[in-house]
Amino acid sequence: MNEHKPFRQAEASMTQNADDSLRNFEKARMVIKAEKYHVPVLLKESVDGLDIKPDGTYVDVTFGGGGHSREILSRLHQDGHLYSFDQDADAEQNLSGSGETLDNFTFVRSNFRYLKNWMRYYGVEHIDGLLADLGVSSHHFDDEARGFSFRFDAPLDMRMNKRGGQTAADVVNNYEEEQLADIFYLYGELKSSRRIASVLVKERNQGKILTTQDFVNAVQPLFRRGREKKDMAKLFQALRIEVNQEMAALREMLTAATDLLAPGGRLSVITYHSLEDRMVKNMMKTGNAEGKLRQDFFGRVECPFRLVNNKVIVPSDEELARNPRSRSAKLRIAEKK
Repeated sequence: MNEHKPFRQAEASMTQNADDSLRNFEKARMVIKAEKYHVPVLLKESVDGLDIKPDGTYVDVTFGGGGHSREILSRLHQDGHLYSFDQDADAEQNLSGSGETLDNFTFVRSNFRYLKNWMRYYGVEHIDGLLADLGVSSHHFDDEARGFSFRFDAPLDMRMNKRGGQTAADVVNNYEEEQLADIFYLYGELKSSRRIASVLVKERNQGKILTTQDFVNAVQPLFRRGREKKDMAKLFQALRIEVNQEMAALREMLTAATDLLAPGGRLSVITYHSLEDRMVKNMMKTGNAEGKLRQDFFGRVECPFRLVNNKVIVPSDEELARNPRSRSAKLRIAEKK
């Protein structure tokens, strides 16, 4: 008996796996460009958190620049499959357009709130993992025509999906004063929300507020010196969340993910502000967005998840140096029981 045979077999297997991973990565790179559009945040940590099975079924609900999707694909064999969602037509520019395709990759141009419907459409009953990198991509902030940033004078739009729906200008010009105040308080966590809403209503009575500069000019005098940028960012965040119905969409996606995940399946979610982080934390700890503990007939706490990381994972100093925009990112990972 050759006592070295098991070691040679193990070595050959490791070499084969490495070769397969390299081929998978090269194929993924041919299909997904992932260049400049958006720098993926906590890339290794979030994908490692999925504990990927090479033949598993996975979902990236925030394709964006394609960085996370490409990394997931590099770890899948042909028997595995990745479904990547994005509602923004601009995200499709990160597919190479070279004609190259992958049998184990499907791009879905849709809001992730419709996750369950699309999985049913594709005949998928259960998934082994889902990754979400929430928030706004660098592309959106840097594309001045989209109206996501107060750095540029642009139409007050803020729609993730440009094919339809109300714009930020529609919200600012048509909502009742009380509605505006509620949005700024709930989604921007601004204590001066009522005063801001009152000023905007008076301003729009003089003429419609149609551009980011119109909006900034109307509200900037209300902010304390030295806090203008922080408070303006909160206002823009509140408007963006309302325009895109982000909190409702997140709730629906997390609920669908809870139902779709197979036992042992992983949920890996990166958040950027306290509202979405609170909802994700509640879902992972209690199984519902409100954070209410549920008990069975015998008083035992029911929760569909086991926390993988009790403490949130944040970007390293090296990542912060490379990508300062990652500073507010928090990664939470949970496993379906």
